[in-house]
Amino acid sequence: MATANKTKEGAPFDCIIALGSNLGDKQANLAAAIAHLEEDGAVRVVARSRDFATDPWGKIDQDWFVNACVAVATELSPRDLLARCKEIERQMGRVTIERWGPRIIDLDLLIYGDTALDGPDLILPHPHIGERAFVLAPLMDIAPDLTIKGESVRELYAAVDKTGIRALN
Repeated sequence: MATANKTKEGAPFDCIIALGSNLGDKQANLAAAIAHLEEDGAVRVVARSRDFATDPWGKIDQDWFVNACVAVATELSPRDLLARCKEIERQMGRVTIERWGPRIIDLDLLIYGDTALDGPDLILPHPHIGERAFVLAPLMDIAPDLTIKGESVRELYAAVDKTGIRALN
């Protein structure tokens, strides 16, 4: 897929995936998920954010999260990439008991080129990017000038409450 999206270092990418974990060794969980993404060569990480410690969102009576984002190059379709992310979550032991509840790993497709989808299984761009500092902080690391629905990540990040977000590395 040809795309005009570039990381802040200028590397072209097709998709951005957000990662989160709040069970077990959170940073190791993110690293393992990224390794799984790349294991057969169909997905190549071109940029990775720092890890960020973040307060829980949605359901707040749970442990804090570690969040990150990766920009990837891939020939997989958006739905095939989503299926791969869901399979990685399953392989790593994710069990969904309640919405926004604790999880060993969470992988969310945020954007896929300029693709706009609105389906029951996948909405692109992700509809809540602009309200979630735990997504925008890592995005600032890798693609601050990316435009989503007419606003740059930099503009979206400036407008959100950053309370409870801190870089770990």
